Amino acid sequence: MPTDPATRHRNDMYGELEVDPAKAPPPVPAATVVLLRESPAVEVLMLRKNSRIAFGGMWVFPGGRIDAEDAVENGDPEGTARNAAARETREEAGIAAAPDDFVWFAHWTPPPSTPKRFATWFFAARAAEQSVSIDGGEIQEHQWISPAAALERHSAGEIDLVPPTWVTLYHLSRYASVDAVLERFRSAEATVYETHIGKRADGVRVAMWAGDAGYEAGDADAAGPRHRLVMAQGGFEFQNTVMDY
Repeated sequence: MPTDPATRHRNDMYGELEVDPAKAPPPVPAATVVLLRESPAVEVLMLRKNSRIAFGGMWVFPGGRIDAEDAVENGDPEGTARNAAARETREEAGIAAAPDDFVWFAHWTPPPSTPKRFATWFFAARAAEQSVSIDGGEIQEHQWISPAAALERHSAGEIDLVPPTWVTLYHLSRYASVDAVLERFRSAEATVYETHIGKRADGVRVAMWAGDAGYEAGDADAAGPRHRLVMAQGGFEFQNTVMDY
């Protein structure tokens, strides 16, 4: 049966779990880059999408689908994703960014139930001293904001964030400098988020990732380790007992 809206968060992007995975189309390859600066605290560039397009109204990082023009000669998927992230940054924010400067730190794939499904490479980079320029069409607003402030605004219902963006901001909020963020990302393998969705006995939906006790079976009430985002109607809560980050 459909999820009770009284227990579902407004930014739960994952659709109804009854969707037949065999009938779901493959996810669209995409890439995004988290641009960071210090002013003096760590700030991240965020863009608000036009309400009439994919992830409309959401605050996101610069990025979008990978196009044929982004392909590198040797067919390397990471190199292609880097090119796509740089192109989208130029198109959406008017910022020239060098793909070779990007640090790959995550890859997100949503479950088949997701209506608009993108398999997305996440990169991070220090922002150059450039002005942001948006077109007012696809992108409606932009803001440099501290990750902690963005999470606070989300908790207050002032802005909308999809779970991958929220989790990324959560991790960024733990670091005091851009150097510390990039050093951490460079020193660790990129995290692969193959999202599984479960529902607790109280009806609250949970996004789970590898290492969570309920991940394989989709059992949100399973006892044991936690690597999940609880998406209660009143707010998101990240729970992690399995990874050191």
